[in-house]
Amino acid sequence: MRTRFLAWLALGASASVACGAFAAEPAAQPRELLQPPKAVIASPITDRFALRGSYQQPRVSTDLRYDDSAGLLGTELVGERDLGLDDELNKGTLELMFRMLDRHRVRADFFQLKRGGTAQMTRTVRFGDETYGVSDTVVTTSDIRFFGLTYTYSFLRAERFEFSAGGGLHLFQVEGMASVPARRVQENFDAAGPFPTLAVDGTYRVTDRFSLNARAQYFGIGIDDVDGSLGIYHADVQFRAWPNLALGLGYTKTSLHVDSTDDSFSGRLFFDVKGPEAFVRVSF
Repeated sequence: MRTRFLAWLALGASASVACGAFAAEPAAQPRELLQPPKAVIASPITDRFALRGSYQQPRVSTDLRYDDSAGLLGTELVGERDLGLDDELNKGTLELMFRMLDRHRVRADFFQLKRGGTAQMTRTVRFGDETYGVSDTVVTTSDIRFFGLTYTYSFLRAERFEFSAGGGLHLFQVEGMASVPARRVQENFDAAGPFPTLAVDGTYRVTDRFSLNARAQYFGIGIDDVDGSLGIYHADVQFRAWPNLALGLGYTKTSLHVDSTDDSFSGRLFFDVKGPEAFVRVSF
């Protein structure tokens, strides 16, 4: 009897230990289901490379003074009014964008503005070392070229929003010529130089296909005998027709101001180019 009691006691103890051990085991976690990869929506925020070709119809205004080699001030001129330069143009521009890693971007852009005009002088005009009299018919050509490189870092980058800031370097060259064929008189005009700028850039993806984009660059500087400023402003709305192709409408304004008494160029130049644009943007 005693032996049977001890056997039952040992069996109960073994069952209790087994139940305790089973209870102490952590509950098995349910197996996590495989999740599909998150879809990446094509937009300016996710593009690694983009090429944009634009058609623009800007209005142009030009103020110009070209002093002679002895430092005598030239005549203040409005290029479109006094020299017959076109004040509205049809032109194209190109822009490239490279994204390095997720937050670093480099943008390269180039545009050229070539114009010509013929006007009869209504007053005596001093332009460089030449003087044009009343009734002289002056033929003028103008060629303005801009090339810029801009780097930005995205401080804020989310699925729908990106904001970046950085700096750019822009090289410009302005060439011109004013001549009176009847008198075989001609004066050439040439100014060139680099311009740094501070840059900000923002994108907001409104829907899967529409995005709003804006950027601004500006810098003013005064060094020795040269004062100048450069401002570039752009805003657009883009429609993502296909993952690698977007169509857009925008508005761009570029303003350059140079006031110099330097030996290489003495005078004043101000031009303002602004107007709407339509563009095609290829990206991946």
